[in-house]
Amino acid sequence: MTDRNREVTLKFIEAMGSNDAQGAAECLAPDGMAVTKGFSKASGTRKAGTVVEAIESFKALMPTGLRLEVLTVTAEDDRVVVEAVGNAVTGEGKPYCNEYCFVATLEDGRIKQFNEYLCTRLAEDVLWPLVEKMGALKADAV
Repeated sequence: MTDRNREVTLKFIEAMGSNDAQGAAECLAPDGMAVTKGFSKASGTRKAGTVVEAIESFKALMPTGLRLEVLTVTAEDDRVVVEAVGNAVTGEGKPYCNEYCFVATLEDGRIKQFNEYLCTRLAEDVLWPLVEKMGALKADAV
């Protein structure tokens, strides 16, 4: 079970980074959610459908994707924790490099909750102006 959860979580992270909305959708439970932790405009809870739509919109935000280098993975029971560094170039040509800690909780082989910890200040400064123009990544009322 732990190996399968690890595999699903890494597949989701790869899909997210490569703007593969369909691949990400396959990893999420229908009632799953992603929570960007923190107190910035980028923070909030997004239901599975909103997450998939956001990943689709990343094609305009980061046309070449977010290259995520996985540093560590720890899997135990239904939880997988991944530390990673992400590098990208925005659609406007600005470099974006952030550090991440992802905590995935899985149920029946799919991600039920995906907590994302990152420098939300950097995301707000570099990505959020583009997100607002696109009207993407709105948090859901949960």
